[in-house]
Amino acid sequence: MTPYPTGAPLPDAVAHLTPEHWAAANRLLVRKALAEFAHERLITPEPQDDGRYAVRSDDGAVEYRFAARRRALDHWEVDAESVTRHRNGSEAPLRALEFFIEFRQALGLSDAILPVYLEEISSTLSGTCYKLAKPRITSAELVDAGFQAIETGMTEGHPCFVANNGRLGFGVHEYLAFAPETASPVRLVWLAAHRSRAAFTAGAGLDYESLLRSELGEETLARFSKTLRAQDLDPDDYLLIPVHPWQWWNKLAVTFAAEVAQKHLVCLGEGDDEYLAQQSIRTFFNRSAPEKHYVKTALSVVNMGFMRGLSAAYMEATPAINDWLAQLIDSDPVLKATGLSVIRERAAVGYRHLEYERATDRYSPYRKMLAALWRESPVPSLREGESLATMASLLHVDHEGGSFAAALVERSGLAPAEWLRRYLDAYLTPLLHSFYAYDLVFMPHGENVILVLKDGAVQRAVFKDIAEEIAVMDPQAVLPPAVERIRVEVPEDMKLLSVLTDVFDCFFRFLAANLATAGVIGEEDFWRTVAERVRAYQEATPELADKFRQYDLFAPEFALSCLNRLQLRNNQQMVDLADPSGALQLVGTLRNPLAGL
Repeated sequence: MTPYPTGAPLPDAVAHLTPEHWAAANRLLVRKALAEFAHERLITPEPQDDGRYAVRSDDGAVEYRFAARRRALDHWEVDAESVTRHRNGSEAPLRALEFFIEFRQALGLSDAILPVYLEEISSTLSGTCYKLAKPRITSAELVDAGFQAIETGMTEGHPCFVANNGRLGFGVHEYLAFAPETASPVRLVWLAAHRSRAAFTAGAGLDYESLLRSELGEETLARFSKTLRAQDLDPDDYLLIPVHPWQWWNKLAVTFAAEVAQKHLVCLGEGDDEYLAQQSIRTFFNRSAPEKHYVKTALSVVNMGFMRGLSAAYMEATPAINDWLAQLIDSDPVLKATGLSVIRERAAVGYRHLEYERATDRYSPYRKMLAALWRESPVPSLREGESLATMASLLHVDHEGGSFAAALVERSGLAPAEWLRRYLDAYLTPLLHSFYAYDLVFMPHGENVILVLKDGAVQRAVFKDIAEEIAVMDPQAVLPPAVERIRVEVPEDMKLLSVLTDVFDCFFRFLAANLATAGVIGEEDFWRTVAERVRAYQEATPELADKFRQYDLFAPEFALSCLNRLQLRNNQQMVDLADPSGALQLVGTLRNPLAGL
């Protein structure tokens, strides 16, 4: 087991960092910055006589000019090739790092945050260069490429965040080994954790021994037991924990050195199965045996506003929360009719470092360095002719400008509005019913939803990342004690933002623009179809009419909640986890595209 590949010439690790790729990556990132910062009203582009827009730097010395189309929800569709930068009357190269320095006051970047943010931007640019250097595959080809080819073939990441691939902590060798776009097979490191400091919990019908036998196999378990006995340790005194290789080499072997020295933690080596990192970086799909569980690991890397650790304390309630939600879905006829399912987090294991716990509060990254969970794979649930794709893929645009969503519509042979209806019934309807019937909300962005497809058409949706992301906003809801953690207090006027922001502004805004640009369905027809499916749901559930009036999806406008503003303010912890709604950055309002439809 080595921490990084050896034997390859050192320059090969940065072969993707060429002047051509760097220039292209900078252009794409500046385009996105102009679009999303204008959307969040951090900058105010001024229309010019030539039909273009211009925006000036803090000191007025630099001007950016570009062509853009403004769409619903104040979406700025900026033409990347049109962007030019001007200083002292002459054109200058586009340089993303200089852009953020030029606009640091407008963006509210403090002296402490700016260099760290620039590091995230540099990492994001480097990742884009790598993607530009990969063999090119069109969206039409990607449709048939398979679940994991789609997962690793995404080129953008989160559509709203500009610095969306920071991954602070990865060296270039680790980027090549662990970033999802590199599609490098990974073998997880396994630790034996003494039961006096570790805890395992599982959902109904599952126990520790049967899970480990099915995941590792008898031969590997015997090998691990032999390793422990060779050190005069009793395997029955330990629980096994899968660990991200980066976490072992960079954190646990050093930060948890006392635990290793005292044999509270024992490194057993790598497992035999090969995994692929998912878009969320710290979650792995089993490539060797796709029917086996995903494994989600702790990873003390800063990415998109958070240290991506896993709390040992949180892990204890994870299986119970997943079982509760799965039972709720199964018992609700509306949710069941949509075909919605969740891939449950079936088991979790966490390790508590007693000294770090005494020194920190419960939100500290030091409490999130060693834990893991096992999440069901969606593969066994597939029926004949069905395939899987992450919902994030709907926003993917290839090197030729081809939309993946448009390619799916074409493959389906359906009229675009009918394709969209099926997608909305599978994805939006369960979100609406969960909200109106149970005050239950998800974090339903593209990476947290898997679409089940058949001939390009959406059959049903699979929600994931349950225990850390769902919340019940009803203070009177009766919840089992083990599930109580998911109850949150949210001001009345912010509750519906879970749909209007998370779904409309942060996903449909981009999907509508992509489909319109591709000539598949016009923007007005897109939103008219959304309105039609909302009304169809409401008409089918008249018993919730009072809730529909109380939380009106057709209201003229709603608050603009700004994600980049959170990251620009504090890019290492965007949100106070003790008060998530209190951390929101609300700036003005957006016109609701459903109003009047």
